Parts: sequence; structure tokens; C-alpha cells
Amino acid sequence: MVTYTGDVEPGGSPDVRELGALTITKLAVDQQMSNNCYLLRCHATGEQVLVDAAAEPDRLLPLLGDAGISTVVTTHQHWDHHRALADVVAATGAAVVAGAPDAAAITEQTGVPVTREVRQGDTIAVGDCTLEVIALAGHTPGSVALLYDDPGGHPHLFTGDSLFPGGVGNTFGDEAAFVQLIDDVETKVFQRLPDDTWFYPGHGNDSTIGAERPHLAEWRARGW
Repeated sequence: MVTYTGDVEPGGSPDVRELGALTITKLAVDQQMSNNCYLLRCHATGEQVLVDAAAEPDRLLPLLGDAGISTVVTTHQHWDHHRALADVVAATGAAVVAGAPDAAAITEQTGVPVTREVRQGDTIAVGDCTLEVIALAGHTPGSVALLYDDPGGHPHLFTGDSLFPGGVGNTFGDEAAFVQLIDDVETKVFQRLPDDTWFYPGHGNDSTIGAERPHLAEWRARGW
């Protein structure tokens, strides 16, 4: 039996996690930035959604297969998370979804119109499965996380660059942005979700809410 670890490297093979109704495929792209891209597939319908078309369309497009994708969600406006967006959309005709405050910047940087702007509490369909949008301002104004609350197991959270093992995302010396982000992460993620919630960041390895919860106070004290 193959066990998912989430430990992937640029140029390496994807890691695949099979849930009751959803398959999660994690692929790392670009040696310099080592971005994570996540392909989600509904078992019942075959519909697929890509989280962050970060780079290397020559690796992403074969991963999508003949089924293609219905939607690309861009977790935030930073350049390293959407370098393959134009190629993926051109090949698949997928809708482009992003947090409302980041949508204009993504469109300007990529030349690809954001077709749906989302906010806190909105939902995104992956066939019969549902992702809930959690807005986590700070790393960028429109950063979003995506929550899949697996009815047959524990929650799964795709965090972009807002939450990593070991801390929240960089706010580049902006103290107000850091306070906003740590507050949002604490109230919308840690106060809401159980310890067995598995989260999938935009770079590097995965973790769980339970593993990170004891460190919230030190993250706040450390700042950026």
C-alpha cells in the first residue's frame, strides 16, 4: 500500500493521496522556487481543479491528462504561483479563480482574466466535492486558503503561502500585515479546525494543525 507523505521535489514524481471522494496529487515545480501545485479530482464525476499553475506547463499539462480541468485557483498574486497560468488556460479553457483583492494584479501580471473573484466563505466545486474559501490577508491582500472537509475523514486545507510548517507567510517587514495574517490564521484556521486537519502549503512539506498549534504564541512573538 502506497502511503502519501507530501514530500516532493522539483523534477521528481508527484505524490498522490486517495480520499473517499477526492484524489489529491501534489507536484513540485521549478528548481529555484520549488512551488507546490495540487491537482484535485472528484471520483464521482472526474472533474478536476488545479491549485496554483505555478510553473512548468510541460509537466503540469500531462498531469491533467485528457480530462483537463474546469478551474485553476491561484492562491495569491505573487509571480511564482502563476507562471504557467496562461499556458494551462490556453490548453484547457479553465476558469480562473482568485481572491478578490488580488484579482487585478493576477490579470495584469499574466494577461489572463480572473473569471471569478472569491471572498471569505465562498465555495468552489470540484465535481461533487466542495472547497470553502478562507481569506487570509497579510502575505498579500487577497491570499486565500481552500478547505476540503472530507465527510469520510478529516479536513484538508490548501494554504498557499499563508501558512507553513513553522510559521505564517512572510509579510516583508509590514507589521500591520503580519498582525492581520497571524490574527486571520489563528481565528479562521486554528480556532476552527481540529488537530487532525492536514494542510498543504505553497512550498515545501505538509503538516497538521495539531503539530503547529503549540507554536502559535511564539510565532506571534517572533513576528517577521
